[in-house]
Amino acid sequence: MARSQRRLSRTGAGGARAGRARGVRRVWPYVLMAWERWQSLSPDEKERYKKQARGYMDRGKKALETQRRRRPPGR
Repeated sequence: MARSQRRLSRTGAGGARAGRARGVRRVWPYVLMAWERWQSLSPDEKERYKKQARGYMDRGKKALETQRRRRPPGR
């Protein structure tokens, strides 16, 4: 009987986990710097950033709604 399934990676299931860990190690310094910067902001500056993020969220929601309205039925 011939094999019908091919292995997608040489490392098996653990390879994905190892790749993810390597990515986390690379990103961690940037996450830490962002957290330290956030902690150093005054409450007024934090609120300003939160308000700006809410505005971006609302813009995104409106854009999605307009796309949904434009889409013809049945898609």
